[in-house]
Amino acid sequence: MGKVHVMDHPLIQHKVGYIRRKELGSKDFRAIISEIAMLMCYEATRGLKLQDVTVETPICETTVKELCGKTLAVVPILRAGLGMVEGMLAMIPAAKVGHIGLYRDPETLNPVEYYCKLPADCQEREVYVVDPMLATGGSCVAAIQLLKEKGVKNIHFMCIIAAPEGVERLQREHPDVDIYIAALDERLNDHGYIIPGLGDAGDRIFGTK
Repeated sequence: MGKVHVMDHPLIQHKVGYIRRKELGSKDFRAIISEIAMLMCYEATRGLKLQDVTVETPICETTVKELCGKTLAVVPILRAGLGMVEGMLAMIPAAKVGHIGLYRDPETLNPVEYYCKLPADCQEREVYVVDPMLATGGSCVAAIQLLKEKGVKNIHFMCIIAAPEGVERLQREHPDVDIYIAALDERLNDHGYIIPGLGDAGDRIFGTK
């Protein structure tokens, strides 16, 4: 069963509080989203496997640790997920990046795929699906299902703000996926927005509100 990790690091909590402010402009919002993603990446990758490697220091030969095998793939859900990619790459520059694009069908309200481009060796990597907001859970559930259909097995989901309804749905439909959350909020309102939340993350990242 996948675990839910709500991160209580003081720096993460401080920065989440800052981006909730409605007066914060897109430039600062975008920068802090990236910083939070970097800090979350540090916390969420504690389980990566290491191997011993022999190197020469300026003094002598020694054994050091380095990441074992393939590293990560970061897969943002378009478009808001793009705001988290740079922060994660700052921590793990060797990670590859895929993209999944989804839109909501106006009649069925179900997510529909319109774009998917993944690294060729994605099945061999630890894959982190990223999206700043986990509201109803529809998009992340669909994105993870798409990855599984393409043979990806080691999948994690990372978001900044989550509603309990979305967490419950993601756990129910993908119980094998670990979930990393910077802040677990109260609930969804009647329009599917997270309360207290921070509004539409995509609009605030790209200045389209």
